[in-house]
Amino acid sequence: TEATLLVREEQVTEETGLSARVNFLRFPAAAFPRTALQSCSSGKRELIRVMEKTEKQSLPAATSLSLLDESNIMSHYVTNGGGNHLYPSAPMANGSLVATVAACPEKKGVVVTGGAGASPGAYQERETWTRQMDFIMSCVGFAVGLGNVWRFPYLCYKNGGGVFLIPYLLIVFIGGIPIFFLEIALGQFMKAGSINVWNIAPLFKGLGYSSMVIVFFCNTYYIMVLAWGFYYLIHSFTANLPWASCDNPWNSPSCSEIFHQITCNNSYFLTFCDFEFSRNKVLNISSGLDEPGSMSWELTLCLMAVWIMVYFCVWKGVKSTGKIVYFTATFPYVVLIILFVRGVTLPGAYEGIMYYIKPNWSKLQEAQVWIDAGTQIFFSYAIGLGALTALGSYNRFNNDCYKDAFVLALINSGTSFFAGFVVFSILGFMAAEQGVDISQVAESGPGLAFIAYPKAVSLMPVAPLWAALFFFMLLMLGLDSQFVGVEGFVTGILDLFPASYNHKYKREIAVALCCGLCFIIDLSMVTQGGMYVFQLFDYYSASGMTLLWQAFWECVVVAWVYGADRFMDDVARMIGYRPFPWMKWCWAFITPCVCIGIFLFHLVNYKPLTYNTDYIYPWWGEVIGWCMALSSMLCIPVSLLYKLFRAKGSFSQVPHLNSRYSVWIHVSSVC
Repeated sequence: TEATLLVREEQVTEETGLSARVNFLRFPAAAFPRTALQSCSSGKRELIRVMEKTEKQSLPAATSLSLLDESNIMSHYVTNGGGNHLYPSAPMANGSLVATVAACPEKKGVVVTGGAGASPGAYQERETWTRQMDFIMSCVGFAVGLGNVWRFPYLCYKNGGGVFLIPYLLIVFIGGIPIFFLEIALGQFMKAGSINVWNIAPLFKGLGYSSMVIVFFCNTYYIMVLAWGFYYLIHSFTANLPWASCDNPWNSPSCSEIFHQITCNNSYFLTFCDFEFSRNKVLNISSGLDEPGSMSWELTLCLMAVWIMVYFCVWKGVKSTGKIVYFTATFPYVVLIILFVRGVTLPGAYEGIMYYIKPNWSKLQEAQVWIDAGTQIFFSYAIGLGALTALGSYNRFNNDCYKDAFVLALINSGTSFFAGFVVFSILGFMAAEQGVDISQVAESGPGLAFIAYPKAVSLMPVAPLWAALFFFMLLMLGLDSQFVGVEGFVTGILDLFPASYNHKYKREIAVALCCGLCFIIDLSMVTQGGMYVFQLFDYYSASGMTLLWQAFWECVVVAWVYGADRFMDDVARMIGYRPFPWMKWCWAFITPCVCIGIFLFHLVNYKPLTYNTDYIYPWWGEVIGWCMALSSMLCIPVSLLYKLFRAKGSFSQVPHLNSRYSVWIHVSSVC
């Protein structure tokens, strides 16, 4: 039996301009899996990308191939129903192949030589998910996180209740799903992490470095939320919750246990026990960023514990991550359902839920409502971090990532909406117990997780049980987002190593270095001034502006540099059919406009960072914050200018730097 290799090569050369040719080669089928594509001995060499190989099998000791005529090529391709685009007549199998092709304008065709005899082990097989459900669960674990539980419900209540779903769902379809699908499809197509996928447009490889900077910052500060959650979880295993009373060493004389005991005359002087536990015990916060103070050994141990968990979730790659995520991604749903059942049976739950979903149609006229909807989409869908690209790179080549994108979007947004019922049923009970309006207890972000919700569960019967369930759910929600983020960062780093560098413990060492470096930086956040450092990272390093900037350039590069139609063809080669043209229109026009519109709104309405509205960060603190933001945003233009000025020749020849090289391989049996 022999195999048929069809190579469609497109290249731009200074001598011949754009040329495309299809070369027909025949060789023993067993020789294909690690075959290297190599040019004739003369001519300029270019490294290009190559698509899938066939099933995993060993190579013979030597392989010799002959170049055949280009006759009868078209019979091995099928068209897309009338267009000029050619698609392989059968889907390709799993795996990837790295090839070197050299352009030889003076000769036609390429010579294909076996790679086994050259350097055994030079090419390392890329891991793939054991089951496709591993990929789905990993994406759910990464994208469905703390923001779905503590940010969306508050935004929905604040921006008109059920009316907020109108701008939210609109931006899901014109911004969230298109970029979500683009990142997954790009990783699956290129079989590479967040840096090497941008080999499709080498001038814009800075996009990969930008996403790596963002996800590194995100990995660094996000884990502090897990450390605080772990700290609260440990303190939940007591008969009396420590944040439920004022009889503790950290409480002040002005501490109050019950909200409705406060009168207008003394409300300014009183604080609540849950707030004092968070501020005086957990954070032990100093007066400002310029006073770091001492480190908390308890928080340091909690931080070390969660980093150890993350390390052992990631160190063996997707084979182990894909198993762990089944628990970390599904258990929060079990707890949410339990808390929902408990919440709706509490007095005041109905009022709380109605406060959450009651529509206020006048809110649609406010620009801030639409901006909040767009920002929430980019946060909760984890767009621009590069981790989705890394997860997609472990897919089978012919996996239907188009369908997966819609399923994952439904799960993500559905979780956010359902979490609102859980949160506001509990907050409604809390407001009813204290005799106040729900607006006085509604919180967002860490204030909901570590102040409002702990206070609410302390009012329930068997309070330690509900507290432990809530904080364990919080830990699981954050843990899978954290270790998938680390996986995305490590994947991008390892892809930079040459294939010949195949150290036995390469991944384990890379993960250890990543976790260790982040842990060292995190030590600045377990000090008395650590909350100020945490908020600095949160506000600038992985903020809405950096993610919107990243998403804007991703769409522009794919749609206008690489080509939206071209990428649609690539997707069709993977999944067997062309996605609805709506995706192409979004990448080319709609989504970039949405991204840049929200970006400019944030920029125009920028306000200096404050903590609890009363502490204003010093000027040098803002400078540090902007340096973190620009460290990722400037990667794109700086990398572009660097490649332009380093290129040989005149500026009229510079576009050749961004030449579109493609190699399509299709293998079929020939009897």
